[in-house]
Amino acid sequence: MGATRRPGHARQNDQDPALTTGTVARRLGVAPTTLRSWERRYGIGPADREQGRHRRWTAVDVARVEEMCRLTALGVPPAEAARVALRETETEAAIPAPRAARRGGGREALSLPLGNVRQECRGLARAAVRLDAPAVESQLRLTLGEYGFITGWQEVMAPALHAVGRKWASSGERYVEVEHLLSWHVSSALRRTPGAGAGRDAGASRAAPPVVLACVPGEQHTLPLEALTAVLGERELPTRMFGAALPAEALYEAVRRIGPSAVVLWAHSRNTADRALVHLVADTEWGVRGARTHPAVLVAGPGWSPTAGAYAPGVERLTGLRTAADRIEALLAA
Repeated sequence: MGATRRPGHARQNDQDPALTTGTVARRLGVAPTTLRSWERRYGIGPADREQGRHRRWTAVDVARVEEMCRLTALGVPPAEAARVALRETETEAAIPAPRAARRGGGREALSLPLGNVRQECRGLARAAVRLDAPAVESQLRLTLGEYGFITGWQEVMAPALHAVGRKWASSGERYVEVEHLLSWHVSSALRRTPGAGAGRDAGASRAAPPVVLACVPGEQHTLPLEALTAVLGERELPTRMFGAALPAEALYEAVRRIGPSAVVLWAHSRNTADRALVHLVADTEWGVRGARTHPAVLVAGPGWSPTAGAYAPGVERLTGLRTAADRIEALLAA
C-alpha cells in the first residue's frame, strides 16, 4: 500500500471518473444547493476547477464530502465537520462523538445494510437516515425522472425501505422516524408524479372498465400497491385506488357500483390474507339479468399463497411490478 495523500493535494488519475455536482448530490442524497453552500462556506468542493467549465468531482473530492455528511449526521456542527473532513478524509475523524451518538452507537447505528444496490438507493437511504427531507424529495424526483416507476421502485425505493425496516426490527424503536419520513415521501412521489393515475380515469378513452386496487381489511402496507397504481396510470389505464385496510363491506359496495374489469387485493401478511374476502369479491355480480358479469380477481403481496387458484376459481396471483402491470393491461385489452 502506498502512503496516504492529503485530500487537498490529491491529483486526479486520468482513469478516475470526474463527476458533476448533480451526480454527486444524487449519489450522496444531498441537495445540490447544500453542496454549493458547503463549498462556499467551508471549502468542501472540487479541488480541481477549470475556468469556464463545470466543476468536476474526483473520487477524493467525493470521499471528503461523504465524510462531512457522516459527521453532520452524527450531530457534529458543519464548520467543525468541514475542518475534520478537509484535514483527513481517509481516516476516522479524530474528534469525540456527540453524547447522543455515543449512547446510540455512533457511525454503525446510522448505517443501513443495503448490499449491492444502485448509488441512487444509497443516496436515498443516507438522506433518510439524516432526516433530510429536501434531499429525500430531490433524490426521489431525480430517480423517477431518470428511471421511471418500475426501475425506480424496484431498484431504489423498495431496497431503501426494506433496509430501514430491517434496521428498525433489529434496533427497537430507534429507526421508526426514519421509516415514517421515507415512506411518506415515497408515497407522495408516487402520487404526485405526472402520469400516476391514482384514482383518476387516465384511460377514459378506453372501453374497459377501471381496475380496483385495495388493501385487505387490517392491512396498512400500501406502498407496493401505490407503485402499481402509478405504473398503471403511466400506461393510461383507468384505476380506482382505495388504499389501506378497506373494510369488506365497503369493498363489496365499491365493486358492485363500479363494475371493474379486475380487482387487485394486496396482503403483506398471512394474517390479513382472507380467503372469504376473495370469494366475496369473485362472486360479486352486476349488470342486467341474463348478462351479469364478474370481475377478474388478482391477489398480490407475500401474504397470499402461491397457489392462488385455491382461493376461488380463476383467481391469479401477481408477482413483480412489471409482470403485474403487464397482466392487468392484457386483461383490460381483452
